[in-house]
Amino acid sequence: MNTPSEPEHDRFPGPDMSVVVGERRRLINLSYRLLGSLAEAEDAVQETYARWYAMSRQGREAIESPGAWLTTVAGRICLDVLGSARVRRERYVGPWIPEPLPDRTEWFSGSAGGGRSEPADPADQVTLDESVDMAFLVVLEAMTPAERVAFILHDVFRYPFTEIAEIAGRTPAACRQLASSARRRVRAEQAPAAPAAGQAALVRHFKEAWEAKDIRALVGLLDPEATMTADGGGLVGTVLRPVEGGARIAQYLIHIADVAPGLTLLERTVNGQPGLVAQHAGVTVTVAAFGRADGRISRIWAVRNPEKLRPWTENAPNGSGGSGGSGGSGGPGGPGGANGLSVAAPQEFSRSQGDL
Repeated sequence: MNTPSEPEHDRFPGPDMSVVVGERRRLINLSYRLLGSLAEAEDAVQETYARWYAMSRQGREAIESPGAWLTTVAGRICLDVLGSARVRRERYVGPWIPEPLPDRTEWFSGSAGGGRSEPADPADQVTLDESVDMAFLVVLEAMTPAERVAFILHDVFRYPFTEIAEIAGRTPAACRQLASSARRRVRAEQAPAAPAAGQAALVRHFKEAWEAKDIRALVGLLDPEATMTADGGGLVGTVLRPVEGGARIAQYLIHIADVAPGLTLLERTVNGQPGLVAQHAGVTVTVAAFGRADGRISRIWAVRNPEKLRPWTENAPNGSGGSGGSGGSGGPGGPGGANGLSVAAPQEFSRSQGDL
């Protein structure tokens, strides 16, 4: 869905219009972290502004802090979306992975504060960069909607629990408990921080080994207990269950390289971390994010659902890089896409990892 255009000031008169319009970037940042989907975040922010402009001029003028009002409404909308999303994702075809973001400064810069009135414990803070890391977003998916809202608003955007309570419809004490519970989940799953340069080198070596079809090198780069998860959303073919074990992942990647010789791998920043983009005939078919442990790749998240690849393709010249529709194309997740490339999984993966 297209994002709302900025309204004309004379059409929507009201207080501090530059402030109101200027809140959009922060609201998108907040909503993406709450929902894990750029499309849903844009819809939530569009609905927030629709409610603002639906008020009378007198109603808008009576609001002391437009930014706080917009944040409260956006937070409540996201909370409602999260509740319905849990049901939708239970019916989702295959694993659901958060929508990957390209390297754009608007996702990682700017003030996260929301006019907070209480100091934060440094131990309870998450930076904007950390909060879009794919591994972090995957952990958020395991939280209840209320936990996620309380945690993101407090630990990432530094809102006090008194304000979060207004959004979540809970008491400040209850919101504090929700954020604490969510924080324990994150800490239990969080891998030790690693230098970005080290991860970039690891991803580069992985790319080179894959391109060379060097299975020994791939196995050496993958943790023995590594897991690869692919998300095609039922729109393109892919493995429907995680591929587990470094050796099995390496075998599967070699198979992809064998049957998709035209696949091009590009090093790109994915959600603030080194990742890969796979293209076939100039068409983006997969965006891959990585997690690592003890110097090896421990997780691969391969997003192939074309609806989640829009930020990677919408600005491509002459349609190059477009994700296409359903059909058959290849990428780290397996078959699918609309560019004519058809990738069939080895029989062992069809039997043990789910039909393609």
